[in-house]
Amino acid sequence: MTKKSVYDLLSLKSFCSYNTFVVNVNRLAPIALQIVGLVIHHNRQSAHVIKHTDATAIPVCLMKNVDHHKTMKGLASMSKSSSGWYYGMKLHLTADFKGKALALKITSADGSDRQTAKEMNRDLWGVIILDSGYVSTDLQNEMNVQGKRWWLVKPYKTMKKLATVFENLLYDTRMMVETNFRNLKLFLGLVSSLPRSVTGYLANYTYSILAMVLKPMTASPLLALS
Repeated sequence: MTKKSVYDLLSLKSFCSYNTFVVNVNRLAPIALQIVGLVIHHNRQSAHVIKHTDATAIPVCLMKNVDHHKTMKGLASMSKSSSGWYYGMKLHLTADFKGKALALKITSADGSDRQTAKEMNRDLWGVIILDSGYVSTDLQNEMNVQGKRWWLVKPYKTMKKLATVFENLLYDTRMMVETNFRNLKLFLGLVSSLPRSVTGYLANYTYSILAMVLKPMTASPLLALS
């Protein structure tokens, strides 16, 4: 839902101009971000032992408009995702098996997934599942803590390591964090090229994420691990 649709839905035309509404919505974004932080802190107190970390692309404009896009210049960058090249930002998220957000960070598109994952999960315990993009022997050795944290990274297809049946079951639960990303993009308006200022872009990300953390997805019944 865009700011314009909210403005029209609430019939605010008789109270203030659209420009005034947008300015105030953007101005309140820091408060919304504090609420996100409080919800994440609360989620950590009752987090499921199984957790997932992943990142998703946040394009700020179409590729054909990159040369003319100036609003996010200095923050956005070029990178390649599973869908191809894009110009924008990247959302890193750790969520538990029940879909509750436990850590998140927005970086430039070319930010290091491994370094960000290490920073986000330093204080989280349990089984943390990641895809093959996080393969790193040094990182795995650093993040594994016997009896407290199992840093479970899916190996490349070309790697000789054989996963156990239990490990494969855990890898298959990664679809749950992907569902969070899907909801953010399809229903909560995370990706947009409408803002006309850096503040507007960051406010849009904040409100989308706030909507996600206030209504986490229901755990999938496919695996009775909860």
